[in-house]
Amino acid sequence: MRRLVTTLAAALSLPVAMTAAGGAAPAHAAAVQCGVDYKTNDWGSGFTADLTITNPGGDAIDGWTLTYAYEGNQKLANGWNGSWSQSGKTVTVANAGHNAKIAAGGNVTTGAQFTYSGTNAAPTSFAVNGVACRGAHQPPIAVLSSPSPGAVFSSGGTVPMTATAAAADGAAIAKVEFYSDTKLLGTDTTSPYSFDYRDVPAGDYSLYAKAYDSQGAAAESTPVGIHVAAGPALVASPGQLGVQQGKTGTFGVKLSTKPSGDVTVSVGRTSGNTGLTVSSGAALTFTPANWDTAQQVTVAAADSGTGAATFTATAAGHTKAEVTVTQLAAAKVYDARFLDLYNKITAPSAGYFSPEGVPYHSVETLIVEAPDHGHETTSEAYSYLIWLQAMYGKVTGDWAKFNNAWDLMEKYMIPTHADQPTNSFYDASKPATYAPEWDQPSQYPSQLNGNVPVGNDPIAAELKSAYGTDDIYGMHWIQDVDNVYGYGNAPGKCEAGPSDSGPSYVNTFQRGPQESVWETVTQPTCDSFKYGGRYGYLDLFTGDAAYAKQWKFTNAPDADARVVQAAYWASEWAKAQGKGGQISGNIAKAAKMGDYLRYAMYDKYFKKIGNCAGETTCPAGSGKNSSHYLLSWYYAWGGATDTSAGWSWRIGSSHAHGGYQNPMAAWALSSYADLKPKSATGASDWSTSLKRQLEFYRWLQSSEGAIAGGATNSWQGRYATPPSGSSTFYGMYYDEKPVYHDPPSNQWFGFQAWSMERVAEYYNRTGDASAKTVLDKWVKWALSKTTVNANGTYQIPSTLQWSGRPDTWNASSPSANANLHVTVADYTNDVGVAAAYAKTLSYYAAKSGDTKARDTAKALLDGMWNNYQDALGIAVPETRADYNRFDDPVYVPSGWTGTMPNGDKIDSSSTFMSIRSFYKDDPAWSKVEAYLKGGAVPSFTYHRFWAQADIALAMGSYADLFE
Repeated sequence: MRRLVTTLAAALSLPVAMTAAGGAAPAHAAAVQCGVDYKTNDWGSGFTADLTITNPGGDAIDGWTLTYAYEGNQKLANGWNGSWSQSGKTVTVANAGHNAKIAAGGNVTTGAQFTYSGTNAAPTSFAVNGVACRGAHQPPIAVLSSPSPGAVFSSGGTVPMTATAAAADGAAIAKVEFYSDTKLLGTDTTSPYSFDYRDVPAGDYSLYAKAYDSQGAAAESTPVGIHVAAGPALVASPGQLGVQQGKTGTFGVKLSTKPSGDVTVSVGRTSGNTGLTVSSGAALTFTPANWDTAQQVTVAAADSGTGAATFTATAAGHTKAEVTVTQLAAAKVYDARFLDLYNKITAPSAGYFSPEGVPYHSVETLIVEAPDHGHETTSEAYSYLIWLQAMYGKVTGDWAKFNNAWDLMEKYMIPTHADQPTNSFYDASKPATYAPEWDQPSQYPSQLNGNVPVGNDPIAAELKSAYGTDDIYGMHWIQDVDNVYGYGNAPGKCEAGPSDSGPSYVNTFQRGPQESVWETVTQPTCDSFKYGGRYGYLDLFTGDAAYAKQWKFTNAPDADARVVQAAYWASEWAKAQGKGGQISGNIAKAAKMGDYLRYAMYDKYFKKIGNCAGETTCPAGSGKNSSHYLLSWYYAWGGATDTSAGWSWRIGSSHAHGGYQNPMAAWALSSYADLKPKSATGASDWSTSLKRQLEFYRWLQSSEGAIAGGATNSWQGRYATPPSGSSTFYGMYYDEKPVYHDPPSNQWFGFQAWSMERVAEYYNRTGDASAKTVLDKWVKWALSKTTVNANGTYQIPSTLQWSGRPDTWNASSPSANANLHVTVADYTNDVGVAAAYAKTLSYYAAKSGDTKARDTAKALLDGMWNNYQDALGIAVPETRADYNRFDDPVYVPSGWTGTMPNGDKIDSSSTFMSIRSFYKDDPAWSKVEAYLKGGAVPSFTYHRFWAQADIALAMGSYADLFE
């Protein structure tokens, strides 16, 4: 996953230098103890092997060599995190320099890629330094077998919960716990495992079972979502149904609670498309004996016509149930899949949304990637919600949900005037005071330097003139939806505290490219010094003598651009249905968002673009010469909370990443009438940006076809002098991994798929030859690295490795970049990335006629649909070896102390986990805890909102283009 890094303006003392003295303890011999966990991703002719070596002993292993053997013809291709070699069937891995020591109770990971034919049996024995290892203990398996996903109950009643559990490696099941979200409901120590959840109040619940074995390992079940109605209710499932012309579809109806006598239920169409009718099941009778057995209602679709209708089930004394049925064209198989998955995602009991309707980053709470908790959300998730509801409007003709999604975004993710109260004090001639970015978190706080020249902001005045406000109309990038941290920094509030409920604004990354998610200190966007230290959290990042209470927001430009992209499609689809007027107000707001998004085109301190080296010698910009016209990693704005003596600032970003560009949005904002911005120069700026982005792709395209990292106008984030011979793009320096290095930002194939999908949409709509040139080469490379097996499973690239650099950009004669190369380090069956990749291939194929691209897109969509479905959507298991970093230290300057809202102490001994003690109450924590003690690498099946939305959108896009 991507993450967002920003260093915001403020001030500081000098970095603290720390030294340690003392002699090394004398070495002593100790018997090696070891365990090896071996996992593969196999695509039929090759595979990657991921190995975790654990040290369960009491002494560190200082230097290791792992040996094992295969039974078949597996041949080593390349390896990482160690020196790999093979002699015959025997494989040897020696430690790399950075992972030579395995601490007592610790582990290291290594991996390699192999080719093979025939069978691929896993090795049966391993040795470290010549000593045989045991296999890592596998956690138990838990399944919540009752209730079923989506079940509905009546308030005040009982929800019977049952579970099955099985232990591995000769262990026994010790107990099974039953949870509602993170609340422990009860425990059972004997099979069959069960618990009656009594007197349940009305609401939506996510239920789990968690099994513990006799060796202390534990694992939780897949969550099951249920709904508890306020009283007796009718239950209909699914809530969304697609029926093709001339065919029938069914949904089930039952009661939520046992009645005292017979109940007669009537079912009929109550609004919408008259081409849909109930052909059987219009009258149903339920008794005290069969009340909880679903009876089927059949809906028939006429041979012609399309559109949605609402079917309603009613009964005396019961809350009604409604089902939306959409009549589809006869060939619309993939639209039917879209509706099926849409129903799973939006089902209240599934767990994708908060009570307010905000999309979580994931259903699961224990997940650390860019957000550091699953029930945070990002502007990325909101953008996918807007797009998902646009596609729903296209398929069903119902645009209310699109408008509702926009209202939700405005309410919770676009800061209100109360959240940014001092923008009127902004001085466009002095946008912000310079603060250098540093390589390591330990070099923070960072000192402000008012002697470094900054440029003028050329768009502030025209934005105020166009919209009559000083406020910024853009999304903040991250939010703590359930207020898990406890800041209570809800829209319109400033640090209301742990007792507050609902979405709370937070910030994370602020300390340079090496600050991974594991090294951040999550803070509120509005810092009133209520939590943290003397000055809240501000003096962790800057070092002023004193501080004002202040607010600050950061925008992720790729998310706002995705909203514009989705708004374009919504406008086109709604107008084709004669319903453009229903959403025109929000399409105009998308244009406004795009107008403000231009702040992402500017150097961080509005310095002149090109050959910008030296803090004081790189000149301040004037007019538009500080704009690189690319989508940078962020823009940010902030100010004092005191409205009577306020100040405010705005910054762009000097770093542009290939994965963030969106020529589709640039084209829409410059050429599509419904989305042209109101400002004087907005449309022309986006026209320039469109051309510049397409050139940027061409400049970053490797010899093989993949798109490399990006460029910066501020080397190392402090206008340093780049290495001699650095290649440039309009004077910006090539940066292999812009913005962040842990992990490197250029490695994830998902950035390739996301970004090229936007190029493919733009090409599909315009036929632009420059876009086709980039796509022709990229698609050929990507297809050559894609494997679809006979059973529909697939492997696509996962981690990319880079060497060389592009040639300096020559617009009149673009280079083929013979010295810039990419290799694929490992492969994945990740469903979200595969969906974005399939969309890319679909839009490209529909315009170019490339049948291989079309067929591969279909194969990927069919493969995930037929192989990876579950009750919550489409997902695959993934191992998380990086979760050994829960114990990573978080740099806090010596002498700095403070507290989190829940009382967790913050000081120089803090770790990621120590300031997030709430994770110890998570149902999945025991899996990580066991891993940290030397157990097996934990495996999770995550349901990320963006991934599920992207899969649904890929199905709908394929239907739109080819059915």
